Amino acid sequence: MGEPEVIADTFSAFVEQAGPRLKHALVAALGPEVGREAAAEALAYGWEHWARVSGMDNAAGYLYRVGRNLGKRMVRTGRITLGFPEVSTEMPWVEPGLPAALAHLSRRQRTAVVLVHGAGWSLAETAELMGVSRGAVHKHVERALGRLRHTLEVDREI
Repeated sequence: MGEPEVIADTFSAFVEQAGPRLKHALVAALGPEVGREAAAEALAYGWEHWARVSGMDNAAGYLYRVGRNLGKRMVRTGRITLGFPEVSTEMPWVEPGLPAALAHLSRRQRTAVVLVHGAGWSLAETAELMGVSRGAVHKHVERALGRLRHTLEVDREI
């Protein structure tokens, strides 16, 4: 097996293991349209620079930051619009005001609360990907939940 095949195999294994989580995180941070595009661009960047990226302690976290920066650049240049979709009656399990409430959170709060409570990630997994401590993720989640409860007028006692 030649070196290009080994590189392709290791990158393929990385994408299979980390790709879906990277996409979830970028969608949580940037919205579905920008997040999907940013994830694809980040993985393309990862492939182009795999010799360097594969040796990193947290390659997925690095590519998350690459994707986040690319996504912000796409929005800034007008190439794509940041936002969350409207909730239709076809999704009765979703609070209609949730997309707008999520859009008003800071990027870090939105990412943390969506990954922890929406995607079921642990605080440690979220912290690793975001490149922050578990305590910071916990703080972002708690603040996000407080703002969401306030915005959506949810009583915590219910």
